[in-house]
Amino acid sequence: MVGVLLAACSATVESRLDSVRGNYMTETASQFDSDGNLDLLIRADKKFHDGDIAGADALYEEFNQKNKDVTSGDIWREAANFAFGANANDYRPFMMDTLFVSYYQLWAAIADGRWNDARVIINQSYARQQDMSIEYKKLIESTRDEIAKHAEVADKIDQWAAYRDIMNPALMYLSGIYFLTAGDFNDATTYLSRAHGMVPENKFVVDDLDLARAKQKPKNTVWVFIEDGFAPKLTERRVSLPIFMEGGLSWVTIATSQPILLDGTPKIDGAKQIANVDAMFMTEYNEYHTNEVLRAATSAAGRAALQTTMFNSNSDAAPILGLLSLIYSESTTNAEVRTWATLPKTISVLRANNNGLIELRARGNVVARVDVPTAGNYLVYVRLADGRQDIKIMKTK
Repeated sequence: MVGVLLAACSATVESRLDSVRGNYMTETASQFDSDGNLDLLIRADKKFHDGDIAGADALYEEFNQKNKDVTSGDIWREAANFAFGANANDYRPFMMDTLFVSYYQLWAAIADGRWNDARVIINQSYARQQDMSIEYKKLIESTRDEIAKHAEVADKIDQWAAYRDIMNPALMYLSGIYFLTAGDFNDATTYLSRAHGMVPENKFVVDDLDLARAKQKPKNTVWVFIEDGFAPKLTERRVSLPIFMEGGLSWVTIATSQPILLDGTPKIDGAKQIANVDAMFMTEYNEYHTNEVLRAATSAAGRAALQTTMFNSNSDAAPILGLLSLIYSESTTNAEVRTWATLPKTISVLRANNNGLIELRARGNVVARVDVPTAGNYLVYVRLADGRQDIKIMKTK
């Protein structure tokens, strides 16, 4: 009974995140941890969609200042996880979270016409990606033996091999377009080449890369970036075993997270995928999951030993101490199920001549209409989720 009741803690976190997705772009963002990481990300996302670009950028920057080095270890954090469970600490962002912060900050800078800021964001984000790439490779090496013991994990990692470096191809492509429309052909070639290396099948990236290499600016072109659906959610999986011992019952529980891939919206006709966020998430998650399972097993063994010691303490209070240790063990056994719930499932791009009205169709049916001024180059941001949409039209430099 204690185990069932206390397992509801993680379920509550999951339900609150489900509520954020369910009320996406329609209600005030739910708050989770005051000025904690998860709350900053969700509130910034809400402001961005509400058109409060400056407010969103300020929250994203506050997140950046709090998370200058997301790749470093923290012995006190690990100790708190071991002693009090995953929810004892502030949400620790995935590496990909920080890159999406840069991605949205770049959109914000373009929307506000802050061209110098956009260049700074691009340079900083690429430096961060390089650091993450190095740390991620170290993580792969450190868990190589464990991965070999878990065939299903190894198989999934092979599926997402193109994302080994934890890069965000949508960020690379948007950066390349920024430089291309500004006439900075050298940097445009660099970033478009990086995007092409990650999504070689995307013909729109190829077209822009050809222009950059030919040192030609695009004319009357519209790029529509389309985000759809939601990235994977995490749910808690608990395995509990009763162990009968002299003096009482020991209850051993192992709690780990399990990803659930969510359904997306119908794909826009003619659009080409630029980023598979599901794949990016699973790449990083699979590496950390191996360590999560090992930590959960170690933690469970420690809690079982504590219960055994309390139940066999040879004191009149042994039954009470044993029960208290059982309650403590169950209440501090939980898996990390928090994620940036509003990230998209995929990002696609549609590149078209600027003829004014652009109709986005899925299976022939009109999903959204974008009325673009008929002269010049424009970037269009589109977010589609559960019948809701946000459309932002931005003039390029």
